Amino acid sequence: MKKNVKTDTPPIRIIPLGGLEQIGINITAFETGDSIMVVDCGLGFPEDDMYGVDLVIPDVTYLEENIERVKGFVITHGHEDHIGALPYILRKVNVPVYATKLTMGIIEHKLEEHGMLESTTRKVVTFGSTITLGDFHVEFIRTNHSISDAAALAIHTAQGILVHTGDFKVDYTPIYGDAIDLQRFGELGKKGVMVLMCDSTNAERAGFTPSESTVGEAFNTIFENNRNKRLIIATFASNVDRVQQIINTACRYGRKCVIEGRSMVNVIKTATELEYLQVPEHTLIELDELRNYPEEQTVIITTGSQGERLAALSRMAAGTHKKIVLGPKDAVVFSSHPIPGNEKAVTRIVNEIFHKGADVVFQDAHVSGHACQEEIKLIYALTRPKFALPVHGEYKHLKAQAKIAQQMGVEKENIFIVQSGDVLELKDEQLKKTGHVNSGVVFVDGLGVGDVGNVVLRDRQRLADDGIMLITFALDGENRIVAGPEIVTRGFVYVKEADELLEDIHMLVDDTVMEHFERNNTGGRSKLKNSIKEAVSDFVWEKTQRRPMVLPVILDIT
Repeated sequence: MKKNVKTDTPPIRIIPLGGLEQIGINITAFETGDSIMVVDCGLGFPEDDMYGVDLVIPDVTYLEENIERVKGFVITHGHEDHIGALPYILRKVNVPVYATKLTMGIIEHKLEEHGMLESTTRKVVTFGSTITLGDFHVEFIRTNHSISDAAALAIHTAQGILVHTGDFKVDYTPIYGDAIDLQRFGELGKKGVMVLMCDSTNAERAGFTPSESTVGEAFNTIFENNRNKRLIIATFASNVDRVQQIINTACRYGRKCVIEGRSMVNVIKTATELEYLQVPEHTLIELDELRNYPEEQTVIITTGSQGERLAALSRMAAGTHKKIVLGPKDAVVFSSHPIPGNEKAVTRIVNEIFHKGADVVFQDAHVSGHACQEEIKLIYALTRPKFALPVHGEYKHLKAQAKIAQQMGVEKENIFIVQSGDVLELKDEQLKKTGHVNSGVVFVDGLGVGDVGNVVLRDRQRLADDGIMLITFALDGENRIVAGPEIVTRGFVYVKEADELLEDIHMLVDDTVMEHFERNNTGGRSKLKNSIKEAVSDFVWEKTQRRPMVLPVILDIT
């Protein structure tokens, strides 16, 4: 390692605030002196037990507490798990955003939807250029991914060079633009890279990730084998290169294309305006124009490849789409692999499609956008880092990359697998864990951001599991029940078949109220409610082995 650091300069702190031990919510803060820069600001999607939650975004309390030192967000590419939280986080941490052309175009559309375009400073960066954010000098390096304009970052600091790959793969024949700039990675390696933060998503997979261009051959076969059917092809909304190949193949087979799904329409509109997508004239038609063409002359490119319940394909499969009805003359192509955790949702959609009489094409029409083991090894060989900090993936993915790093000559004690919130400090060519900051996630539910916490989620889970019981009665001035109790249940028992149980609960409430006041209890209404909750919950558990949420409502009659 070439010595190129000054021992009298402040340390560099690396603080992942998300993107570790999970897929998504990628965000990392870099700090030195009075400067903080942030790489990416992504969101995640709710787990099955997060009832009612729409999105999950990172907790950026640490950035809010140090807002005067935050210089900006630097974005590696335009996927939701790297940009999706920006409209929410920028409301609290309003600093400039730096990104390449297409990435910025997608970000700007999001900000416009949230009414934040004018209030956000945006700077478009070209590959090979360097921006200065306080004490950081950040260089953008071209990489390849499943969306165009993806960038790796070389972060030049007084303590040495840090390389952050972003999401990447090595694609020598990309659909749009140039291949990854391997030469620059090699040049940085010769200068001396202190820390390599490398994408771990495919670190368990041997070999190389195939080029995106190979998918075109699969589409040719699919179109040829389904000449007499309407094709419905589901893929990620942001995979512009995939959409380009679908459109190219459709043109060769004389088919018209419809773009369906709000997020797909938005991204494709942006990519077309910025000339990242080339669409021959008269190829795209509006959804309402489908009726003007025979089914076998059309292709619908849609969202929903991951089984998202509100996506266009899900609505088609469920029979709730207003303008597209699936039938025997349709063939549905999934041009993606299920993200871990989405397998059940995808299987449900597939079954619903089959029920509609349509075919599902299982032929592989997808390649990953992430580097496999041999490509990861190539980056290590070129950069020759002293320290390895695996990022972007679940714990098993981070461990798999740690193994690769060791194979490539990084000493075991110089490989760090950390958790979100951990603080790593680089100084005088030494990297060590020095502490922890507040991190975690914030739930977005409708228009509410952060107002749904773990307590609310536990209540929702309990309601989903065992239902609710509402017990309403009125007390007069002498604490006698003069009306009720009325018992209403939802999601607990079918009332018409539970008369005896509800009558027993009715009597139990009467007795509990009487006993409460006979003891001259002065705890007020709240203590009476707690006594009723405990008595009814214990009784219901004994009789049914269920624990519905019990909510007593007391009305005072004067």
